[in-house]
Amino acid sequence: MNIRRVFAMAYKETLQIWRDPRSLAIALLMPLMQMTLLGYGVSLDIKHVPVCVYDQENNQQTRGIVERLVSSGWFSISRTLTRQTGIRRAMDRGECIAAIVIPANFSRELAATGSAPVQAILDATDVNTTNIAIGYLQGVVAQINAALDAQWAEAHGVKGSLAGQVELAQSTWFNETLDSRNFIIPGVVAVILALVGAQLTSLTIAREWERGTMEQLISTPVTALEVMLGKLVPYFAVGLIDAVFCLASAAWWFRVPFRGNIITLFVTTALFILVVLDIGYLISVRIRSQLGASQVALLITLLPTTLLSGYTFPIDQMPAPIRALTLIVYPRYYVTILRAIFLKGSGLADLWAPSLGLLAYAVIVIWLAARAFQKRLD
Repeated sequence: MNIRRVFAMAYKETLQIWRDPRSLAIALLMPLMQMTLLGYGVSLDIKHVPVCVYDQENNQQTRGIVERLVSSGWFSISRTLTRQTGIRRAMDRGECIAAIVIPANFSRELAATGSAPVQAILDATDVNTTNIAIGYLQGVVAQINAALDAQWAEAHGVKGSLAGQVELAQSTWFNETLDSRNFIIPGVVAVILALVGAQLTSLTIAREWERGTMEQLISTPVTALEVMLGKLVPYFAVGLIDAVFCLASAAWWFRVPFRGNIITLFVTTALFILVVLDIGYLISVRIRSQLGASQVALLITLLPTTLLSGYTFPIDQMPAPIRALTLIVYPRYYVTILRAIFLKGSGLADLWAPSLGLLAYAVIVIWLAARAFQKRLD
């Protein structure tokens, strides 16, 4: 072994990396992105859980319970409801993941029997957040009971736990068994469709360049838009087949409850596949190497889908800059839609916001992809 040749090859490879922006980006930016996203975006703690309150009695004592929820730092009151029917609508719209219902006879029952119930209704589509929120609620109730004991002892000049007790009656909606599989599997479907779709179409134009057939394609009278459509239509069919397989497996093999509408699911899924395929095609046009296109497609689909879509970590618990960054992560809209359709049975009227985000994304990437391909060799 010649050490000089080893150093010469190492120097040459260093120059190649420095001159190749894609390799340099993967070598330098990818670790930076992972550290930033994992360091700030991944958190198992939750704070300021959005809560809706339906206080039927609304006196000083019940308002004190609500204030104690807020002062704990674990919860924030997103809405004060006047009807119990508003709880379902608020949860469907993502305004709260928990609802506190205080009955109209709370104070009288507490004084007469020594205990009074407070109902907690939780949206269990995100099992991890629900389990942690239940623990927080139990902690707040324990603090309330301790405060009641202290007040009673001070008023009567005695020591002991003789005061009334607040009883927490919890109820979970949408994922009654708190099965984490019901929360994870819809996100898995989004990850699979994003990875497969982008990987397949990221090779379409790059393959033409590597095989030397681009000159023949350019010499034909086919327009750039026709090239794009002709390339993507077969993959769109493949994507639909993959989607049917994944969604059917989620419902029948993994037993994720499906409570929504098939048409809503089909329309939103087709829109997501269209976005993914056009992103892959856009990459293929810009990068003429199949290996490079495949690596970039993997980079821009795997990391955002797993870390910033809400698939594994709740978006509302991320710092504000990271939450803002998730708005440009297209899988977050589809993950939200899938969970709402499967577990909540939501329709397009309830899902207009994420559906509109997905539609806007589709329009933008289709426009960019159609303009990206030019029939020339330079």
